[in-house]
Parts: sequence; C-alpha cells; structure tokens
Amino acid sequence: MVKRIKRAAVLGSGVMGSGIAAHLANVGIPTLLLDIVPRELTKEEEAKGLTLEHKEVRNRFVNQALQKLVKQKPAPLMSKEKLALIEVGNFEDDFHRLKEADWIIEVVVERLDVKQSVFAKVDEVRKPGSIVSSNTSGISIEAMAEGRSEDFKKHFLGTHFFNPPRYLKLLEIIPTKDTDPAVVSFMKTFGEEVLGKGVVMAKDTPNFIANRIGTYGLLATVKEMVNGGYSVGEVDSVTGPLIGRPKSATFRTLDVVGLDTFVHVANNVFEKVEGEEKEAFRVPDFMKAMLEKGWLGSKSGQGFFLKKGKEILELNYETLEYEPSKKLKTPATEASKQAKGVANKLKALVYADDRAGTLLWNILSSVLLYSAKLLGEIADDIVAIDRAMKWGFGWELGPFETWDAIGFEQSVRKMQEEGREIPAWVTEMLEKGHTSFYKTENGNVLFYDRGEYKAVEENAKVIHIQRLKDKKGVIKKNSGASLIDLGDDVALLEFHSPNNAIGLDIVQMINYALEEVDRNYKGLVIGNQGKNFCVGANLAMILMEAQDDNYLEIEFVVRQFQQAMMNIKYSPKPVVAAPFAMTLGGGTEICLPSARIQAAAETYMGLVEVGVGLIPGGGGNKELYIKHLNSMPNGVDFDLQKVANKVFETIAMAKVSTSAMEARELNFLGKTDGISLNGYHLLHDAKQAVLTLYDNGYQPPVRKKVPVVGETGYATLLLAAQSMHLSGYITDHDLTIAKKLAYVIAGGKVPYGTEVDEQYLLDLEREAFLSLVGEPKSQARMQHMLVKGKPLRN
Repeated sequence: MVKRIKRAAVLGSGVMGSGIAAHLANVGIPTLLLDIVPRELTKEEEAKGLTLEHKEVRNRFVNQALQKLVKQKPAPLMSKEKLALIEVGNFEDDFHRLKEADWIIEVVVERLDVKQSVFAKVDEVRKPGSIVSSNTSGISIEAMAEGRSEDFKKHFLGTHFFNPPRYLKLLEIIPTKDTDPAVVSFMKTFGEEVLGKGVVMAKDTPNFIANRIGTYGLLATVKEMVNGGYSVGEVDSVTGPLIGRPKSATFRTLDVVGLDTFVHVANNVFEKVEGEEKEAFRVPDFMKAMLEKGWLGSKSGQGFFLKKGKEILELNYETLEYEPSKKLKTPATEASKQAKGVANKLKALVYADDRAGTLLWNILSSVLLYSAKLLGEIADDIVAIDRAMKWGFGWELGPFETWDAIGFEQSVRKMQEEGREIPAWVTEMLEKGHTSFYKTENGNVLFYDRGEYKAVEENAKVIHIQRLKDKKGVIKKNSGASLIDLGDDVALLEFHSPNNAIGLDIVQMINYALEEVDRNYKGLVIGNQGKNFCVGANLAMILMEAQDDNYLEIEFVVRQFQQAMMNIKYSPKPVVAAPFAMTLGGGTEICLPSARIQAAAETYMGLVEVGVGLIPGGGGNKELYIKHLNSMPNGVDFDLQKVANKVFETIAMAKVSTSAMEARELNFLGKTDGISLNGYHLLHDAKQAVLTLYDNGYQPPVRKKVPVVGETGYATLLLAAQSMHLSGYITDHDLTIAKKLAYVIAGGKVPYGTEVDEQYLLDLEREAFLSLVGEPKSQARMQHMLVKGKPLRN
C-alpha cells in the first residue's frame, strides 16, 4: 500500500470530476484529469482545420472543464496558480499513465456497467498498492469491484465527495468486505489531514448516509407541502436558518442541485427498496412534469423559482405557473425568531399548534424516525449520521442532535400518541431511563450506543473552546472577549462580541492577555469558533459617537486600538492569530502585527474600510506596507514606489482574498505564515506554531524605521486616483478617501526615501481616519452598511 499520495488521477472531467481534481490541486497534489475522446468535430474545430486526431480535439472535454474551473463561482480553485498542477489527457492516449498515480478516482457516468468496464482497464495498468476509489453517489461499491484482481479489491473503496468539493466538508468513505483495513485507516487520516475533510464511514447501501436521509427529508417536505396546501415559498421561509438549515432551505437547494440530479438520486433508492420506504422515494408527478419542460433550476434559468427583473417568483406546483413568492408567518415563527439558539427556536416551532408548527413537526418527526430506523443499516452509530448531515447538507444539528434539542421524551410521547411506529431500540432506550442521545460528563461528549454511552471519537487535533471552558474555566473575561488556558502553557484569546466586532472591551482584553501571557505562558493564540473571525471595528459605536460630535472619544478608542496592535507586534512572547472565514478590516489589522498567522484555508481577508467611507485606523496601512517591504529579497534593490502603489491599490480597491492562498498572494500572509486545510484543526495548528516559536527562542522584532515614498510618491498615487475619477470609475467621495489614504501610505510631506518611525505613520493614519469620520458622506456609508449590510457608492 502507498505510504503517501504524491500523484493522483481523476477519471471523468464533469462538474464533480473537475471539482475533485481542483481540490487535489488546492492541497498541492499533481493530478492527471482524463475523459473520453470526442467522436465528432465542433464547428469551431472544423473552421480551424482540425481533425479528430489533433490533441486539442482529443482532449477537448478536459480542456473545457479546466476553462470552466477558472470562471466558476464560487471558485473551485483556491488560487489560479494551482491550475498548473492539473494535467489533461484522454482515456485512449493517456490511460497507461495511471501507473504513475498513487490514487485513482473514478467519476464517470452513474452506470454500473460503464464503471465496471473502466475498472477492468484500470486493473490492467495501475501499479500494485495504488488506491482506487469511486465517487459514486449511490451505486454498490461491492458490485463495481466484481471480477477484479485481489490487489485491486484490497485497495478499492468508495470516496464520496459532496459538491462543490472545495467547500462542502463531508467525505463519505465506503469500504467493501475485501478492502484492507489499513487502506481505510490511511484514507480516513488522509481525508482529514490533507484534504481537510470531515470523514464519515458509511456502509455500502443505496445513496450511503447523507443523500439517503437528505433525499428522504426533501421528499417528506414535498409530501407535507402538498398535503397541507402550503406554497413553495412558504415552505422555504421556515425550512432554512429558522430551523438551523442553510439559507437555500428546501426548494432553493433543489434549484441549486438541479432537479435532474435530485430525481436521479431519489430513483436510485426507489429502485432498490420495498414497501412503505419505496413510496417515500416516489418522485411526485409535478416534478416529473418540470423535468419534461426542462425546468431544472439554476442551470436552466428556472425551476421552483424564477427571477423576473428584481422580483423572485415561485412555482405553483398545481398549475405549473409562476406567482409572487409568499412567506409563512405564524405566532410560532415570530416566537422562534425571538428565541436564542437553534435548540430553543426548534422547541418554539415544532410543538406549536399553527400552520408552521404542524408543517415542521410532520417533516422533522418523519426524518427523525427514518434516521433511527436506518441505524445499523447505513452507519454503525448515530455520530456518523449526525456528522454526515451537518457536513454534507449544512444542517446545524444532525437528526439525533435535533431529537435531543426538541426534547427526546416529549417528542416520542407525541409520536406514540399519533400512532407512529417507533424503532424498538429507541423505546428500549427510554425504558432504560436514558433521556438523550448525547450527554456531557467531565467536559467529554458521550453518545448512546446499543445500551450504553460511549465517548465521541475525534481527531486529536480538534479543539472545542466551549469544552475547554467547561473543563478549565476562564482566566478572565469581559463582554467582548475571554482569555482561556489552551493547555501546554499556551493561552487563547477568544472574541465573542456580536459579530466579533472590535470595541474597547476587546482592546482591553488584548492588553490584559498580553500581560498575563508575558508572566505565565509561552505564547498566545488569538482565535475563536464563531461564524467569522472578525468583521472589523464596532461601526455602530463609531457612527453614534460621530453623530454626537464626540471625536475625542473616537480618537481615544482608535489610539487605544493602535497601541494594542503595537503591543501584539512587540510582545516578548509569540502571538499567533488564527483567522478564518470573514477576517475584515480590524480583523485583518489584528493578524498583520502577529508573530505568525495560521489561517484556515477558507479565510477571506481584506482591509475594506473604504466601503464605509474610512481608511484602516488600527495600523493596517502601515503593517500591510511593512509586510510588502519584508517580502522583498534581502540585498536586492527594489522600487519603493511600486511597493507603495501595490499597498495603495489593495486598500483603495478594498481587495478581499477568496482563500488563504490568495491572501498570501495579496501579502496579507507572509512566507512563514501557515495555512490549515482542515478548519477544525486550526486552533491546534496555531497552538503548535506558538510552541515552535517559543522553543526556537522567540525574540520580538527589533523596532526599525520605515522607508517611505514621501511627497513625490504621494503625487504618483494621487495621479492614479485622479485618472480613475476622471474615467468615472470612482465617485467624488471615493477620491476624497483615496487622497487621505495616499497621504498616509506615502508617509506625508517628506522627501522620497525618508525613514520614519512607526508611531509617525500611526499618527498620520489616525488623523486621516478621524477627518473621514466627520465627513457626512462617510457617515452615510456607515449608516447604509449597518442598515442594509452592503456598501453605498455615494
């Protein structure tokens, strides 16, 4: 068996195949992407005088797939540079090259006979010990391996990615009876540590775990909609974030997935099961009519929803005509909006005696009972089922966690009163006095399994902040942040203000944390497990003070924030920032002066203050400029003006990285900063970075003067801004902001090449920030962002 996957091959370049190849490239694995050879020329190829023998024609399908990868949104590639790791070819000319691959992934059409034929050829050319897998969404893995060699069978298994492979966390691994347990173990570790996935072990049953329950849940929702006379829009308004599900809820999800794909997955189970379950997977007639009309969803321009101008119309499934979209509002929906946390929201909804309560109880109770019935058949334990639904479908709570949330005893009692069939193991569990599927003891989470509670197994690199707090308590906290012992003499500063926005409370905790760490710890991690790392400063506070003409208060807060950032930079003990998701404005400003940044792969960094009529005020301009200077090779002359231009452009255009890799290209991350492909391992990796720095005798940077472009450089920057203004690319107020920004980055009215102190640059920045806060148009931008959640171009 291979010890490491150095090269991979993907067979099939459709949406999934190319997406998997892109993700392998994201993690640095050179990948060969193959597809079939076209049988006829396109008109464009004929016009070029090409024949069916030309390489360009023979590799057409894969080349087209690569072109789509670069244009696709959201981007499958974390950086366009990663495209160079994907080699193209075809099944006839390049199949022999599969012998170079350590892992071969099949992603061809969902037909058993086609897959068996492909694997027969793979068996002939693969090297012994190489791993072979299928990305099927439900065809039997055992059946695919029939007739193959012993070595092939030992190294063969299912690896079911979810679309899009870069973003959806779930990877279902499906071994056969012949798969070597060492191969399964290797792929689980590889999936978590290298691919950054949440791996779930599934059994070789139709549609495995997530698609089996997810498809059942969608069809159960459709059935309840029809039976209860609800509309498509009404259902979507209560089956999304209200119950801890994605914004796309039910029918928008179907539009995104594609009705053709969904029907194929549903039919896959329908054909393989019997009785009542078979009926549950029968696709309703109106969906078949939609298929015939080609109303597949987003890819065909219409499905359950149709966008006309700015209006979103919903499909009337009885008339197959589009109508204005409706929402379901009842006392229960209003009560749930006031409830804190998904568990309380669910409780407020499912037991309510109104249209929303009835709909959601009928859907959820069916899904809970179905999940319980399948335990043992599709997965060995409830944890696998819960994780599959959370990681594959974006549910906040899995089925058994949902059951606990709504009250296990109360819900079973209601199901029994309704005459529902409860799986025997569930009633036995209650009879033994066990009233929840999960419980916490001594900070450890246990789950119910065949009459007893067992510890939930997790990768040692997964850290749960809440469990740490439960076990060890908190060193100190205020309304904005907490200082926690992360173990191994490393402390963690966790933000928990609304949206993790930075106010004076967080600034005070940063300073306290640095003092405490200097006295008693090896170093500090700044990180949290909120929705986003940090979306910037407390804009509402800044606007409120500005409208009250309280500029002394704003000046005080900005100065305090700047000083805290300098304290991070010159801390005697290493500080490692662990950003993820939205890391904007002040969030980026906290990262830049840290000794190291350990970013999650999905980190969206940017200094975006111009969008609210300001410039960075916490040292972000200075630190990004210094980061650019530090990236220049030692002893080599470089053009200081080009550095200033680049920093100015990044901030003035409010550039935000679409990944941590892109953040590195924008110089928000330096060469020594790390990237964690598995977001669940981020705090562990950041902690290790602290320990490595400490063990290597960490010394804070020596405070040095900074060379600036001065007055002549300012004129150059201004010229660029004015030409954008004259071409109508930026507004009058954008130009006002750009002038202030240019002045700060240039270092004011000093000669070109003058070396200035950091504090001088901070003072320039603070003055510019305060002058912009007083501008009515800047205040209008702040107001618009707070109310509408998007920038105003005024």
